[in-house]
Amino acid sequence: MRTVLLLIVLCGASMVIGDGVLTPAISVLSSMSGLQVRATGLEHRSVVLLSCIVLVGLFALQHRGTQKVAFMFAPIVIIWLFSIGGIGLYNILHWNPNIYQALSPYYIVKFFRKTGKDGWISLGGILLSMTGSEAMFADLGHFTSASVRVAFVTVIYPCLILQYMGHAAFLSKNTFHMPTGFYDTIPEPVFWPIFVVATLAAVVGSQAVISATFSIVKQCHALGCFPRVKVVHTSRWIYGQIYIPEINWILMVLCVAVTVSFRDTTLIGNAYGIACMTVMLVTTFLMALIVIFVWQRNIIFALLFLVFFGSIEAVYLSSSLMKVPQGGWVPLVLAFIFMSVMYIWHYGLRRKYQFDLQNKVSMRSILSLGPSLGIVRVPGIGLIYTELVTGVPSIFSHFVTNLPAFHEVLVFLCVKSVPVPYVSPDERYLVGRIGPKEYRMYRCIVRYGYKDVQRDDDNFENMLVMSIAKFIMMEAEDASSSASYDIANEGRMAVITTTDDAGTPLTMRDFNGLADSMTTRSSKSESLRSLQSSYEQESPNVSRRRRVRFEVPEDDDMGQQVKDELMALVEAKHAGVAYIMGHSYIKARRSSSFLKKFAIDVGYSFLRKNCRGPSVTLHIPHISLIEVGMIYYV
Repeated sequence: MRTVLLLIVLCGASMVIGDGVLTPAISVLSSMSGLQVRATGLEHRSVVLLSCIVLVGLFALQHRGTQKVAFMFAPIVIIWLFSIGGIGLYNILHWNPNIYQALSPYYIVKFFRKTGKDGWISLGGILLSMTGSEAMFADLGHFTSASVRVAFVTVIYPCLILQYMGHAAFLSKNTFHMPTGFYDTIPEPVFWPIFVVATLAAVVGSQAVISATFSIVKQCHALGCFPRVKVVHTSRWIYGQIYIPEINWILMVLCVAVTVSFRDTTLIGNAYGIACMTVMLVTTFLMALIVIFVWQRNIIFALLFLVFFGSIEAVYLSSSLMKVPQGGWVPLVLAFIFMSVMYIWHYGLRRKYQFDLQNKVSMRSILSLGPSLGIVRVPGIGLIYTELVTGVPSIFSHFVTNLPAFHEVLVFLCVKSVPVPYVSPDERYLVGRIGPKEYRMYRCIVRYGYKDVQRDDDNFENMLVMSIAKFIMMEAEDASSSASYDIANEGRMAVITTTDDAGTPLTMRDFNGLADSMTTRSSKSESLRSLQSSYEQESPNVSRRRRVRFEVPEDDDMGQQVKDELMALVEAKHAGVAYIMGHSYIKARRSSSFLKKFAIDVGYSFLRKNCRGPSVTLHIPHISLIEVGMIYYV
């Protein structure tokens, strides 16, 4: 059931990406086709060429973000809605005022009774009148649900109904204008202004779906269902405005290819309808699960919701599937490709995590080594990245086996994306201890929501040290934890608040230059420190980092053991921080099936080699990075 549910979710996400390919193509090509109504000598291939130029320009400007032109989006959409509403009202009054009778459900029954199977097949084209609503989830990231409802009920729906009624009124008297019906309904004096507004509205609509595609890819990546990609935040003030270069260029190539290949809005519309209806149906199914598990409502209520809306959408989807030979195969192929990529990536990550979980180092073997862990402890803090939230990963034993030396303070760092949109800064850091106090080993779990921004924040190291110091103080105040070490308490974690400065055991002050830091005992040689200094001078992002020193205040109420532990932490921080990360190669076992070998040895290996590395995604400075090579046989 878990695999089936995962495939359904990935199918919906893949169709959203397919929607990001088809929406710009059909929107821009439809708007540019209006040129053939007035410029009668213009060839259709010229319209296709102009559409491709507009599409390339649209995708080429994505890296600049939308904040500089976003103030124009709302006026363009409002002008567009009122324009089509006004044109529809004009056509109703001018051509057929009795068209309002079509609002009666009687004509729906009459239509299907008269047309039969042909009427059902026509639903594949009728559904295009409501496409675009499947992307409303993107608006919910920036607006409240109440504002979306008010805008839809008071402006969007009335204007669309007036336009469709006016269009029908015009066609009832001018059936020979069927191919270019919309632009033929525009009165000649206002044709060119409406054409300009229609083109701008097509660009705005395309921009909205492209942004929604970036958003869904980022969320899939945060949940471990998409390969690592570069996420650029294009706005300092508006949260959620992102740009993903790899996805942007893939969408552009596919969008131009669809436009050039089909050159017909009818064929693209067939593909577009399948993508939209699949997204709607998957959304309805997942919404039913939310009603049961999140809202804790009666399962009968959820089933009624699913049956009512799902049956309507299923009828439209079944009709649109009849258009698969006429262009409807495009979203199915795109969905299959993106689903395969996401599922293989998720499967590889999951198998790797299971291997780490089964091969972690036991605490009894750690305790048998003593406080020195049987190795040389050198000054500094070692941050060991791991996916495990309990236990010691096998990468640690593999490292010390080949190089029997490690830092005085060890922090096993786990960065987790949790299935909630945002995590409060006061709930982000969880800190615990591994082994007795004299081992100087800690565990820190940093939690992010799938909409949170993991910025390249130079303050991360300082926040981590502060969180560990607060944990040491909290542990000292807890009488039960001050006793001798008990292996049964292993795994206990404490949530550390970072916004409250009250009770901070360390003071932090800025300092300039490196002279102050050189007096601190360090594990780095003179040549390595010289190399780091040159690296910082050549790297503007690093040279702008805030330099601080920690100090342990003189407090008579603080126990000597606590003070010694804090001093050891401060001295280790001043000596330097090293980031240790596994550079893993995953191989399928010889006894594995052919599909598993293909997924792991070919699919996952290809994706891992051609996507961004974890050190780049986590913004780890290269000068302080140590990678440990390991082979995982899963």
